[in-house]
Amino acid sequence: MKLPVHLNALRAFEASARHQSFSAAAAELNVTPAAVGQLVRTLEDWLGAPLFVRGTSGRARLLLTDAAERALPDIRAGFDRLALGLEKLLDSSTNGVLTVAVSPAFAAKWLLPRIEHFQALCPDTDVRLDTNLKPVDFVAQRVDIGVRYGTGQWPGLTAEKLLDEEVYPVCSPQLLREHSRLQKPDDLAQEMLIHDLSMDSHTGFPTWEAWLKKAGVTDTTSLRGMQINNSAAVLQATIEGRGIALARSVMAHDDLASGRLVRLFPHISFTSTLAYYVVYRPECSSLPKLATFRDWLLTEAASAHHEPFSQA
Repeated sequence: MKLPVHLNALRAFEASARHQSFSAAAAELNVTPAAVGQLVRTLEDWLGAPLFVRGTSGRARLLLTDAAERALPDIRAGFDRLALGLEKLLDSSTNGVLTVAVSPAFAAKWLLPRIEHFQALCPDTDVRLDTNLKPVDFVAQRVDIGVRYGTGQWPGLTAEKLLDEEVYPVCSPQLLREHSRLQKPDDLAQEMLIHDLSMDSHTGFPTWEAWLKKAGVTDTTSLRGMQINNSAAVLQATIEGRGIALARSVMAHDDLASGRLVRLFPHISFTSTLAYYVVYRPECSSLPKLATFRDWLLTEAASAHHEPFSQA
């Protein structure tokens, strides 16, 4: 089958269908909406059939014809394969830019303190961090590799476990000295507790109520607390003595190792059902810079948690 001379018309159609808008497609392709519309019409003329339903004024979003909707997944997959082929041509070594998607808190508390180790290992690879609270589209946003927190199941991505996580109370050394009454878990009911709201969307993540119940505390009706929607900010507030946080071991590790935080009641173990995973598209697994960064992450994680830290 003879294809159109240019791929621009197909790209304009795919972007318009994905955004359901000529204007949004034009912004992505850095052209005018009129140019996108003309390219789509050129493709329709070549096919001899419409791709979008027209004729209803005031429609906010473009509506695909049945034939176009059936064909769109294959066209999108074709562009993905073309992009991957170009990546393989460009990424014949570890040189270039590596785009890594992580949450802001994981970047601040775990990755950035260690990234110089990777830069020493691969000085010709420039790491570009894409920090986002929500999962990103690896294809559309051209992400090479990422670290995600969850159960390990994300459609279209290979997930390798990086770090398990435990959840436990922490406080600043000064607060512990001043609040010498913190001898047993029941004492927490009288303290200012810091709640991590960024975990609310993760079903199964331990809450203060769940941890206290496991610790045998029965009266949790009068818990006072500060609510923060960023795990790094939760720890910073705790370091400053604002209260006692239910910390995530991966995030709190370096602060505990340095003595900025102290773990309370270490005899009570509460392991999260969620974990950190290295994620990437399976078809990209052999790209040298991706494979090198993945292996470095796994090695770094394996060696990161052997340091002793303060407990009370």
